[in-house]
Amino acid sequence: MNQVLLSFFDTGTFDKGAGFIKQTLWYFTNALFVRASWNPFMGIKIALLKAFGAKIGKGLVIKNNVCIKFPWKLTLGENVWLGEDCWIDNLDYVTIGNNVCISQGALLLTGNHDYTLPTFDYRNAPIVVEDGAWIGAKSVVCPGVTVKSHAILTVGSVATKNMEAYCIYQGNPASVIRKRIIK
Repeated sequence: MNQVLLSFFDTGTFDKGAGFIKQTLWYFTNALFVRASWNPFMGIKIALLKAFGAKIGKGLVIKNNVCIKFPWKLTLGENVWLGEDCWIDNLDYVTIGNNVCISQGALLLTGNHDYTLPTFDYRNAPIVVEDGAWIGAKSVVCPGVTVKSHAILTVGSVATKNMEAYCIYQGNPASVIRKRIIK
């Protein structure tokens, strides 16, 4: 078979990590209260994320229009900032360390498809963002990437491979442009 046949797509062994009722409740809770731009109250958003299984440390700053696919597959350390319109598309687990900034419009993308198969099966992998890292506005972290301690992914860049500690990455695909020095 030398063509893609999306009508044969099957999620296979993909596990959403929660049953239909929990997923449905999250969908509406997320739309009405967590992602909603009318709700500036971070405490409510944090309480709801925790109620749906997210592990969250102290000091979370979560702005409006943040999209989190499955909170039960999310771990956030202490003093994490999630900027407006960032999207944690966590079909697989996302672990974010302490003192991490995920800027406006950034995308953490754990899901992908196997383009070598005509059925386009899922090819998902977890993402880890270690302590002190900064994911710049409108940037993308791809499935399976580890952003090591204090690394920076600059605005609009795409991380397709692991990022080394204390390095600044830029471009698509992102590459090291210099060392990060904290004074």
